[in-house]
Amino acid sequence: MIKYKLECKKCSLLFDSWFASSREYEKLRKKNYLNCHKCGSIEVEKTLMAPKLLKTWQKDISIEDRKYQKINEKIKEYKKFIKKNFEYVGENFAYEARSIHYKDKKRDKGIYGVASREEIKDLRDEGIDTEIIPWVEDKNN
Repeated sequence: MIKYKLECKKCSLLFDSWFASSREYEKLRKKNYLNCHKCGSIEVEKTLMAPKLLKTWQKDISIEDRKYQKINEKIKEYKKFIKKNFEYVGENFAYEARSIHYKDKKRDKGIYGVASREEIKDLRDEGIDTEIIPWVEDKNN
């Protein structure tokens, strides 16, 4: 088995794919059986690859892992901003959001808290602007 990093020339998507051998890859490419799973284009080619040479002390971090780490860092930035600039109302989020919306209850800060998907849907149906933000736990170890 051999793994190639492929690139769609139409939408620039990079993805990995496994083949029985390099000959198998060439055979599938010539018959136009390789296609992009995002846009469907058959303009898919191997990218420049280097052999994987790792020293025992190096940690292997895949592209997917790096993307995941980047997303986690961005979510943590949002979380820090929200905690600094908004008031936490816990499980009372839906009640507090309605209080602000209907009773013109003034607050120095916006609010954030916990609500079920159903509560969020109901708030949106009532015209109350809400957002769902993924919340990742901080791990310091």
